[in-house]
Amino acid sequence: MKKNNIIISSTCVPLPVENIDTDQIIPARFLKAITREGFGENLFRDWRFDAEDNLKKNFVLNNTKYKGEILIAGRNFGCGSSREHAAWALSDYGFKAVFSSFFADIFKNNALINHLLPVIVSEKFLQKLFRTIENDPKAKVAIDIEKQTIRIEKTGEEEKFPMDPYRKMCFLKGYDDVDYLLSLKSQVLTFEKARKNDYSIV
Repeated sequence: MKKNNIIISSTCVPLPVENIDTDQIIPARFLKAITREGFGENLFRDWRFDAEDNLKKNFVLNNTKYKGEILIAGRNFGCGSSREHAAWALSDYGFKAVFSSFFADIFKNNALINHLLPVIVSEKFLQKLFRTIENDPKAKVAIDIEKQTIRIEKTGEEEKFPMDPYRKMCFLKGYDDVDYLLSLKSQVLTFEKARKNDYSIV
């Protein structure tokens, strides 16, 4: 188990497109693998490459001006099919968080399970983030998971974001669902022992 950093501070990659679905994030033809590794190279494959597998210079991931561990996307990110591979591809590429004003529920859950942080921001703050990164690609944004805040480091502007308490705990402790259950082992054994003693009385 690896404990995550409570604070993520990074430059950002802006993708101001709404309704980005999971087939655009990772096309279906790349879903044959059963492990999580290697999906990053095909993230946004049809947007990054043309039919001859040449890089499209106008796509943001191919623009060396933009780098970072945070993807900022338009509203309704991760809609479409329920493939968990979309979260795998984003994480494998190097993203630790995605900002949007709305996420499809299944994608959001898949992201959280895979320790990719889906940060819901207001539409107003989202547009402010896009403007900030456009004006200064080196501008950093800090995510404080414990406080549930995001802050534009250059200006100090900040906004809180919602997070499920259980998933927050898992992020802070570096747990997946199995890790969490294992962390309760001593409590389960104590409970079972007490139950066994109760039966012995009967």
